Amino acid sequence: MKNCLWLLCLLILSCSENPETYIQHLEGYWEITEVTMPDGKKKEYRFNETIDYISINDSLQGFRKKLKPGINDTYFTSDDAETLEVKIENDSLNIYYSTPYANWKETVLEATPENLKVINGNKTVYLYKRYTPINLDLE
Repeated sequence: MKNCLWLLCLLILSCSENPETYIQHLEGYWEITEVTMPDGKKKEYRFNETIDYISINDSLQGFRKKLKPGINDTYFTSDDAETLEVKIENDSLNIYYSTPYANWKETVLEATPENLKVINGNKTVYLYKRYTPINLDLE
């Protein structure tokens, strides 16, 4: 019986995601597709005027900026940015944001080359997809 419990624990641990693997997928351009409120209500986004750009350096610090995409890989933005720090805590990947006005944390639930899913302190879940730029080359 004791051996069966150890085997079960090993299977559970080996099937769980390692949050460290999410880090490599965070950087880049992200477009929000869906928000799930704590009560379960969902709001879908079919079109976005802005996208998020996340930049992270080797020391797991960086920033997130709102951008308005233009055509042919151009973006319009202000100088505003949220500084961020990424930390692995209690088997979770957390992103700590800071602005002159507020500080908050989001926990990464999933990060792949194509999708990013995070939850904030209010239990609101945000689902993003990798942004594909608008290219109108007339060649």
